Parts: sequence; structure tokens; C-alpha cells
Amino acid sequence: MHTVPGRRSSAPRRAMAVTATTAGLLLVAVAASGCTSTGNGGSKTAAGGVTLVKAGQLTTCTHLPYPPFQSEINGKVQGFDVSLIDLVAGDLGVKQQILDTPFENFKTGAFLNSGECDVAAAGMTITAERKKNVDFSDPYFDATQALLVDKNSGITSLADAKAKKVKLGAQAQTTGEDYAKKQGFDPVSFESSDAVLNGLRTGQVKAVIIDYPVVQGWLKDKANAAAYQVADNLNTGEQYGFTVKKGNTKLLAAVNKAIKNAKADGTYKKLYEKWIGPYAASAASPSPAAS
Repeated sequence: MHTVPGRRSSAPRRAMAVTATTAGLLLVAVAASGCTSTGNGGSKTAAGGVTLVKAGQLTTCTHLPYPPFQSEINGKVQGFDVSLIDLVAGDLGVKQQILDTPFENFKTGAFLNSGECDVAAAGMTITAERKKNVDFSDPYFDATQALLVDKNSGITSLADAKAKKVKLGAQAQTTGEDYAKKQGFDPVSFESSDAVLNGLRTGQVKAVIIDYPVVQGWLKDKANAAAYQVADNLNTGEQYGFTVKKGNTKLLAAVNKAIKNAKADGTYKKLYEKWIGPYAASAASPSPAAS
């Protein structure tokens, strides 16, 4: 990605149910079953001996919006990543709480290292550079990039876009932006996936490179599908992973266990079909991430 993708919507968002505020960051409650302790004086040690930054909750850093992985729907943060981390929280006997944070912090692990979050989930591509700062879970999703254009643009491929010297957009601080630069483009940087798509819609750019799962969700809208199309699929070999603070082996093991169990018992498939689209077995069984 997205990757990782910051990501911030240019359109106004509905008000969220705010449970706490830290340095201007919204803490959004996301329902999960099986809470066994409270945040008021409860133990910070969850099932399996996992130590949490706040008692009774698994605090997740993300960056909104990034549908279908995480976005606000009907006043609640939901999506594929959210659902998978809910499984982790359930195994630990706590509830998931979500912090909406700037995306650039995911590359450095700032909010994990400062003790504001236990885990980061933001459709984040596993890279060697990021591994220097955080510990990644097993890959949970194989991702590709897409070149999205207006159907009337006449652009047929990435090479065509380059030859025509079109103005191209990408999300800032993401592997999509990095890929565009490596291909010789000087992309216009947008703060979020929504802003990237809005830039294409409003004519600020003629084409965008963006994670294909985002495009899949966007093109489900009939109006979008009638006006825009994927001109090129870009297999960049990307895989998404969740991250924890370096050395947090117990939480990392809990995350990996939840991913493995979800794939084994069919939960992963159900969540994939709900949030992303027709199930692709290859996405559920990615090869080990490159070191």
C-alpha cells in the first residue's frame, strides 16, 4: 500500500462516539466480546500474560479512512482490519479501542514506542525499512496496486500514462507513492485514500496509483464504476501485516494465532467476502514476508 499507506478524508465525517482524547487524537470504541476487566483500576495483564498499555482494552492505532480495511460507517469504525483485530481482542478477553493517528507514525512505530497503542492496523505493507522500527505479524493479506483513470482519459497503461506525461496522484508516505516515484513520476501527494480518489474525481490529477483493494471497494458504487476504470494492475509483491512494539513477543504471538485460527475455521473467508469482495484463496495464504 496503503500503503500505508497520512490518510485523511477530504470530505466531512460524521461525528464519532468519543471515549477519550489524547493530544487531539480521537479514541473510538469498537465493540468486541469477552471483556473481563475494566479500564478503571483493572489489570493491564490480559489472557496469555499479554501486557496492555491500558487495562481492559487492546488499543489499536490506525489511520482513517482506508476502506475496506478501516473507515467510519454509521458512526462506528469498521472494516477488515478492525474485524481481524477484534478477534485478537476477544482471545485476550478485552475490548478493542481505536486511535486515529497520522500515517507517517506507522513507519517509525512512534505510537507503539510511546505506549499509546498496543498494535497498529492500517493496511500496512511489510517492508525492510519498517521492520527496523516495529515487529510485524505474519502476512495477513496479499496486496497489489492499481492505476485508476477516468474512462474518457484515453490512458491504457502505466507506460501510456508516463509517455503522455499525465499528472498522477498517490497517497503520501505510502508504498504506492514510492512505486510511482521509482517509475519516473513526480506524483501529487494526497493525505488519504479518500483524498486521492477525490483528486481524480475533481480533475486535480488524471490518474492515480492506489491499493487495488481500495479500488475494488470504490468501484462497487455504480456511479464510480460507470465513470472510472482500472487501466493497469501493478503487482508490486506487497503484503500487509499488523505491527507491535519491538520485542512484544507475547502480543505478536496472540496476533499471529488469531490470524491462523481465522484462516483455519473459515472466519477469515467470511470477513474477506464481507469487506473486500469475492474470496481469493491466494490472499488468505500469502507467502512469508521478505526479510
